[in-house]
Amino acid sequence: MLAIAFIPLPAFAQKTPPATDEIVVTGRGLDAPPGEAAYDVVTIDRDRLADNASNRLEDVLRDAAGLAQFRRSDSSSAHPTSQGISLRGLGGNASSRALLLLDGVPQTDPFGGWVAFPAYLPERLASARIVRGGGSGYAGPGALAGTIELTSGAPSDLGPLQLAAAYGSRDSVDATAVGSATLGSGFVTLAAQYGQGDGFIPTVEEDRGPVDRAAPYKQASVALRGVVDLGGGAELQTNVSAFSDRRDRGVDFTQVKSDGADASVRIVKRGGWGWSALAYLQTRQFASGFASINDTRTTVTPSLNQYDVPATGIGGRIEIAPSVGGGVTLRLGSDIRRVSGRTQELYTYVAGQPTRQRVAGGDSLTFGGFADASYEVGGLTLNAGGRLDRWTISNGSLVERPLGAGATLTDSLFPNRSGTEATGRLGAAYAAGPVTLRAAAYRGWRLPTLNELYRPFRVGADATAANAALDPEHMWGGELGLDVRPLPNLVLRATGYWNRLDSAIANVTIANGPGTFPGVGFVSAAGVYRVRQNLDAVEAKGLELDGRWSRGPLSLSASYAYIDAHVDASGISAPLDGLRPAQTAKHQGSATAAWRRGDAGISLTARYAGPQFEDDQNTRTLAGAFTLDGTIAVPVAGGLIAEARGVNLFDERVEAGISGPGVVERATPRTLWFGFRYRL
Repeated sequence: MLAIAFIPLPAFAQKTPPATDEIVVTGRGLDAPPGEAAYDVVTIDRDRLADNASNRLEDVLRDAAGLAQFRRSDSSSAHPTSQGISLRGLGGNASSRALLLLDGVPQTDPFGGWVAFPAYLPERLASARIVRGGGSGYAGPGALAGTIELTSGAPSDLGPLQLAAAYGSRDSVDATAVGSATLGSGFVTLAAQYGQGDGFIPTVEEDRGPVDRAAPYKQASVALRGVVDLGGGAELQTNVSAFSDRRDRGVDFTQVKSDGADASVRIVKRGGWGWSALAYLQTRQFASGFASINDTRTTVTPSLNQYDVPATGIGGRIEIAPSVGGGVTLRLGSDIRRVSGRTQELYTYVAGQPTRQRVAGGDSLTFGGFADASYEVGGLTLNAGGRLDRWTISNGSLVERPLGAGATLTDSLFPNRSGTEATGRLGAAYAAGPVTLRAAAYRGWRLPTLNELYRPFRVGADATAANAALDPEHMWGGELGLDVRPLPNLVLRATGYWNRLDSAIANVTIANGPGTFPGVGFVSAAGVYRVRQNLDAVEAKGLELDGRWSRGPLSLSASYAYIDAHVDASGISAPLDGLRPAQTAKHQGSATAAWRRGDAGISLTARYAGPQFEDDQNTRTLAGAFTLDGTIAVPVAGGLIAEARGVNLFDERVEAGISGPGVVERATPRTLWFGFRYRL
């Protein structure tokens, strides 16, 4: 019973309990409003989540073209702070511009806004639901580019027991365990994952020097959840989870450590007046080293040691779904989230030893109320939603002092700030036989993260300073869509959109090294000095195409995104005016063909990411890349299955970054695994 007292659950798509004495315990949240039909929604089902070559969530989410991280690397090799997620070309910044939820709980890092992807074993999920476009009032603030809702699996999804272990390229190991049990009218689930590997050398071969080596990783996660029937159509959902992540960036002094633990409790009542109440706690501990490398890559020295970056997020929400009738569905509620954190770091190294210490951080709070109404009559569905948020940024400080004798160099207290944001969305869908027409308009906003406000960082020889005066981002957008179902098992979707992100936060180039610059210290002649700034705007328009066909054991799915994005800039950022946002490809595509029958299956996934610029000045281009991934599963006997998986089967060079004097970093090369799975 102690375990059950600490366990949560999923977030959407529930049916009203039948009018019998039977209690239906689902572990999920309130239904998604019918008005969601007016928006561009992509759903990734459990079969696809459990059958992806890398066994990493960030890769399978890319089935929705246009969804991207700041860099193309996955969580085995990327720096964790580069793993924010966004949609529709609103990138150019490593903080997430999409709202990521797991069973209703915001998942981005409380300090940095990035996503700790090693914490999410895809096999423990029932679905991933991606809503492209911002302004989702009932889901929460921060949905500038869209909302990604992850739903945890129930026993009907997970089965009683699954054990898997695989060995792969570069001495890599991947082991998972997923189990569930029905206890009375409730249930409990447990999922765990462990992975490690020697890693690959991130620097491409022609740019390597004696300092370059492989970048090993070691990662683990565990999640325990459960559901208890409270009677009267209500259920208690509780969750605890934790992860540990150790990575290396392929040169000395660049070890990265990230740990976290989450807990949440939610009560959901269905039928009649439905309601939900949620409370959650998140803790994070992060540390990262940075190095300076000479142009010939023959020597490496420490340049910055962010030895302790603790952060905490705490929040909750309450919502009601009154029984209105007459084709009207209503959601009303309120949510709150408070985050706090600080970066503690050593810098200005002399003869390999730090001479100064920097401590910076603060708090932020967002409190808001929301309403969402849907109306259905005939083939017409209308939706209107809005929210009003009050935000504060407080207790911001920066202290810099010498480690030895001497006076404090900087002792700054930043002014507390606050504001109010009104956002919302309007949508309409009209279904006429196999054709549905969609139209939507929305406004969203995002508060700067504590990372953007207070934490500097380095990539190779380049250094970027924080900016405690950053303003919130605001977005206006609209879209038109067409859904066609010419056959019962074939769905085609097309959406054209326009988005304008005002006050977009970007890393703006200020000067080239060598020199000593505020907030970062010394930058070598090979490096660039940048500062986080609010641009006037990033404007993006584009087209998204999605299709899915299935027949018996066969399925085909494809997604394509065209993104035409540019920066509007003036003042210190004027040189960026008209340029393309960094790390934003014009063309992205994904296609998967799969055959599954029982425990047997085979799948192939092809992906394409077009060329994109590494930097804000559009002077460094990352080449486009086409990759092919695959999986094979063959039943052996008695629930035992032999499995083979391959990522980047043709060993395509996928460029992830360019730093210093043009040194190119690559993403995952060809990686193969072979192992076994046991299903009870």
